[in-house]
Amino acid sequence: FTSTRDKNLLAKMNIFRLLGDVSHLLAIIILLLKIWKTRSCAGISGKSQVLFLIVFVSRYLDLVTNFVSVYNTTMKMFFIASAAGTVYLMFIKFKATYDGNHDTFRVEFLLGPIAILALVLNHEFSVMEILWTFSIYLESVAILPQLFMVSKTGEAETITSHYLFALGSYRALYIFNWVYRYHFEGFYDIIAIVAGIVQTVLYCDFFYLYVTKVMAGKKIVLPA
Repeated sequence: FTSTRDKNLLAKMNIFRLLGDVSHLLAIIILLLKIWKTRSCAGISGKSQVLFLIVFVSRYLDLVTNFVSVYNTTMKMFFIASAAGTVYLMFIKFKATYDGNHDTFRVEFLLGPIAILALVLNHEFSVMEILWTFSIYLESVAILPQLFMVSKTGEAETITSHYLFALGSYRALYIFNWVYRYHFEGFYDIIAIVAGIVQTVLYCDFFYLYVTKVMAGKKIVLPA
């Protein structure tokens, strides 16, 4: 975030954004607990986790230069640290359990076009703004390697399903946040809105499976 955006978002906190942040935190905690308790990262896409780390680092590079609030700084530090920790657990500590054979999504097909898009479509042609825009675009598709991995294996563990549902709910709640802000404040950010819609659409099939399978006490198994 730029300092102007940070201050604007902080001043305009609402219940949907707060619930979105809580859902995001819950997703990360579920993932870390899953890996640590089972001593395994089976079923988790390392490529998606690396993309999320890139998202947070590129978005929060202003961490040491721009202080807005304790809440804002704490959230930034948590997201960067948790993403880095997840990557460490997957590729170093529990590397033997990482299923690289099914984690085969070609992330270069995401990074290249998104970098170009961030250079072309942004609010301001400055380093920090382009990095923020890049992070927004990348976050919208960072889950694709994970969804691709689930489609290849044909199933998802229940705890992994909880993680994905919480992560998808975070983006869905942020759409309600933008609707609320536009209705009551007349403010909107078209880049964040479109990216959020794209990200939520990617989860639609999974949401359906979660409601019909996991909430009924069943494991998600895709049809052969």
